Amino acid sequence: MKHKSAGQPDIDLGLLTKAKSGDERAFTELVKKYEQMVYSFSFKVCRDKDDAEETLQDTFVNVFRKLKQFDGKSKFSTWLYSIVANNCLMKRRRSKLEQHSVSIDEPSMPEHSHEGEAIEDARLKIQAWSETPLDEMMGKELRHSLDEAILKLPVDYRLVFLLRDVEGQSAEETAKIMKLSVPAVKSRLRRARVFLREQLNEYMTS
Repeated sequence: MKHKSAGQPDIDLGLLTKAKSGDERAFTELVKKYEQMVYSFSFKVCRDKDDAEETLQDTFVNVFRKLKQFDGKSKFSTWLYSIVANNCLMKRRRSKLEQHSVSIDEPSMPEHSHEGEAIEDARLKIQAWSETPLDEMMGKELRHSLDEAILKLPVDYRLVFLLRDVEGQSAEETAKIMKLSVPAVKSRLRRARVFLREQLNEYMTS
């Protein structure tokens, strides 16, 4: 899968410097450059157009207020993802985001010694979601089942799964975005994949 950031500069430092100094035109360019990424990721998290649009607006309000705090120690896109993730986490208590989620922290959650290939197959199919030919690859029924399964994930697991397997972020970048350790990211991703594999088992084994 070709990651979104592959071969592309994270941000024009001159544009960022101008925006931080109060140049409104430069800030508008920043918004134009990243608004599709922010909206797309927000929609994948909540699967609701209104919530995604609200998160988009909230994110750039936060960016405007906090831009001078960005020190350049991480990629600008990483900082931006972290703001989106935080907005999604804050929203979960006052929206529908968690209504249908289930706990995947139960110690009785099934583990499968031969699950690796099936999970990888599911993961590769899920990754194609960000490249749009999903309808042709999976069909409407599987897409609907996948969407429902992802929405059942607790939002913090959902964010880790989407960042790693859909957005193509590394474990290290995801840890920075989510303010977690790398082992915690790997643990949550593994549990999310196992859960989704269980939910989509009839498709993965057919």
